[in-house]
Amino acid sequence: MPATMDAGVTAEDIRRDTVFSRIGGALRGRDFRWWFAGQITSASGVMAQGVALSWWMLQKTGDAVWLSVLTFCTMGPTLVAGAWAGAVVDRADRRRLLIATQSVLMGVAAALTVLAATGTLAVWNVLAASLVSGCVMAIDSPARQVYVVDLVGADGVASAVGLWEVAINASRVVGPGLGGALLAGPGATACFGVNAGSYLAPLIVLLRMKARSAPRVSRAERKPARGAARDGVRYGFGSPVMRALLLMSAASGLIFSMGVSLPPLVQRALHQGGGGYGAMMAAFGIGGLPGALLAAAQPEPTGRRVRLLALVTAAAVVGIAISPTMPIAVAAMGILGLTSIWFIASANTLVQLRCAPDMRGRVMSLWGVAMTGTAPITGFGVAAVIQYVGPREGFSVAGIALGAAAVVGWRALRA
Repeated sequence: MPATMDAGVTAEDIRRDTVFSRIGGALRGRDFRWWFAGQITSASGVMAQGVALSWWMLQKTGDAVWLSVLTFCTMGPTLVAGAWAGAVVDRADRRRLLIATQSVLMGVAAALTVLAATGTLAVWNVLAASLVSGCVMAIDSPARQVYVVDLVGADGVASAVGLWEVAINASRVVGPGLGGALLAGPGATACFGVNAGSYLAPLIVLLRMKARSAPRVSRAERKPARGAARDGVRYGFGSPVMRALLLMSAASGLIFSMGVSLPPLVQRALHQGGGGYGAMMAAFGIGGLPGALLAAAQPEPTGRRVRLLALVTAAAVVGIAISPTMPIAVAAMGILGLTSIWFIASANTLVQLRCAPDMRGRVMSLWGVAMTGTAPITGFGVAAVIQYVGPREGFSVAGIALGAAAVVGWRALRA
């Protein structure tokens, strides 16, 4: 035993302290603590609204294809403008940028609330609101991810990304549960109103925060240089490891965009209503909490761990698709939450740690393009499978795609 080790301290105590210190490393910063709390509130509102929109659209149209159209409006702008958005994020004052984007998103949610309350909510204005939100989120999403690095520095990235997933998955417990309860009670109007109000917390935090580590950028430098977006694409796809991770990100997008595949599975295969949909989403969030903590506690992730987690996640998706009863499906959804969040947080951390700091915004935009930007395209394929083959088969597409992506990138992720 080393001389510096107290007699009553065991190797297990040291290991446990190290794990806890990794989990809480980012929380030592006051600014990140406030940001973390604000994001739980905001993300819960977004999840509640997402539950309401998907269920409202399915009930209004009775056709899963319209869920794909909704997904296209929400995520299509990321596919079209993601690389350009990353160039903006790399050169902008991230705090001011986020104040603008979060304000617009709050306004969209407020507009949906008014339309629903006055009985004038229709398919076309739901799609229009989703399109506006999608355009704003194309910039907001990479800005939020890079802003975390501004707050904690490179040494705290693994802890911060894991804790970010804790916030998201806490919202997956609170948001869908709240959304399901509101749908069963006052209805979609209340879900939209809750989302509008939830943006107040992060806006107050941003207005009061001093992002000391954010880069100071001159007015001349704020405009993206010609070719900056193209340079980001070239950089992101120039590495076999990055290519493999981006492919996995694209495949996993079907898992994290379950608005197309989950409502038909719940309604047509498991014969449940809006409360069942909310329960499935809540189970995903409950399972995701330990998955996010495992990701936050680990040291720098390895490619081997990421590819193994991808395969386990793929198997969990297929398990849900073949579940014969609702209780089994809910349990399998909890397992999927754990494995998928552990996987995606590890992959996200690996991408951020292995890219150049001045390219981080563009690389994270490519990550967003892969995960959410491609979802409108793949979503139409999933909707077609649901419509012409069945909801179980449509839900399983995500697992098959992720498993295939892990196999394709197997050699690139050897270490």
